[in-house]
Amino acid sequence: MTWLRCPRPRPAATTRLICFAHAGGSATAYRDWPALLPDTVELYGVQLPGRADRYGEPLPESMDALAAAVAGELAPLLDRRFALFGHSLGALVAYEVTRLLEGRGTGPARLFASGCAAPHERRDRGYAEYDDDRLVAVLNRLGGTEAEVLAHGELRKLVLPYVRGDFRLAEKYLHRPGLPLRTPISVLVGDADPVVTPAQAKAWEAHTVSDFSMAVFPGGHFYLQPLRERVVAEVTRRI
Repeated sequence: MTWLRCPRPRPAATTRLICFAHAGGSATAYRDWPALLPDTVELYGVQLPGRADRYGEPLPESMDALAAAVAGELAPLLDRRFALFGHSLGALVAYEVTRLLEGRGTGPARLFASGCAAPHERRDRGYAEYDDDRLVAVLNRLGGTEAEVLAHGELRKLVLPYVRGDFRLAEKYLHRPGLPLRTPISVLVGDADPVVTPAQAKAWEAHTVSDFSMAVFPGGHFYLQPLRERVVAEVTRRI
């Protein structure tokens, strides 16, 4: 399966956790999570085109096309209980995949939306149109991308095109009104996130008719990196 990476296979697991990374991120964002998850949970990271071992492949052009492709790739994994986790851009992708899967009669046990305003909120920051230096300044401010990568000229040339493509994907996204999900939603957010306020995160509650929970952690947009153990514990508890 081209789109999915399983860092620690657990054939006997009863639940699969499918994880979507932030803009510019890859499946490796979740490589340390399996050691913190119980043996009953098997983790898969979604690897989008254009990065890491998929470098050179065309970048996703629309959220609809991306969600449809991911939903198709997930089909062989839906023979047992599963949940979706997405951070930032990844939360929007996970949400749209959930909508598709629900429409096909196989929704997840829970959707985790981290560091992301609710789908109906405006997201017109324009980062995708920034020049390289200005975009690097944004990435340094947000964190999540190693500073030494951004400081290295050749590495910057490799990384910035797909970072910019991911930002463009998020900024072009327009939420299509529809029925709220039947899937429970759990929101996670940093209390000092410059991208999304706790109030914007709580607005996800309008997108489910099922259970809703919200956990606020100390930290910025990438609060989940230093607080990995606490975040995974919250996910495990809600699963």
